[in-house]
Amino acid sequence: QVQLVESGGGLVQPGGSLRLSCEASGSISMMGWYRQAPGKQRELVAYTTSRGRINYGDSVKGRFTISKDNAKNTVFLQMNSLKPEDTAVYYCRAEDPRAIYWGKGTLVTVSS
Repeated sequence: QVQLVESGGGLVQPGGSLRLSCEASGSISMMGWYRQAPGKQRELVAYTTSRGRINYGDSVKGRFTISKDNAKNTVFLQMNSLKPEDTAVYYCRAEDPRAIYWGKGTLVTVSS
């Protein structure tokens, strides 16, 4: 069983930046971020694999950057040029051949 611990959420003004972190309790190849805004379905933000494959959701391309420290089993999400519509609970997700794991989520609020 892999445990995921997220950090870095908070309140930020439009145009600002935040950096999220997610540390896994064990080695895992695919890690990423999803988000869920009130009244909406959970959606992909970004994911990355240990081989360097990266994919972004259309709404964050060019503004968010995902990176992974394989030695520390940690994935980061650098979020720039934040918009009010980025407000959501951000969930870390990890996947290996056996299972999919989710973090508890961290709230990001973009508001003036």
